[in-house]
Amino acid sequence: MTEWLSGFWGSLTLGNVALGVTLFLVSLTVSFAAIAIVMVKIPPHYFAAHYERDFLPDSPWLVRWGAVILKNILGVFLILLGIVLSLPGVPGQGILTILLGLIMLDIPGKRPIEARIIQRPAVLAAINKLRAKYGKPPLEMD
Repeated sequence: MTEWLSGFWGSLTLGNVALGVTLFLVSLTVSFAAIAIVMVKIPPHYFAAHYERDFLPDSPWLVRWGAVILKNILGVFLILLGIVLSLPGVPGQGILTILLGLIMLDIPGKRPIEARIIQRPAVLAAINKLRAKYGKPPLEMD
């Protein structure tokens, strides 16, 4: 164990640490930007029960289904990333990233999970504050 630990500390160079910090900052910035864009762009009644969800309704079926498949793959990736970001010691917006991934997925039964996440007072307040900053109305919840 001590050999591994001394080898680990010996392998840490300024370049390795700088690379790790840079990758962390880039991933954190991309995560924040993606979450902010989606949370500002979704309609205020997205989480209401009467909202109709239809992705690219006027597109040809091949384009529509290709986009749906890519959207679902991105949703699964974001959920997995959100789970990693939710772990202790890993900085980032895990819950919001999971929510973003759930929004992207087309699975039955996702509505109650989305609502449970978005109705957390801190999450809803942060999203509505962001939406207000860009002149968007607050999210409507059932």
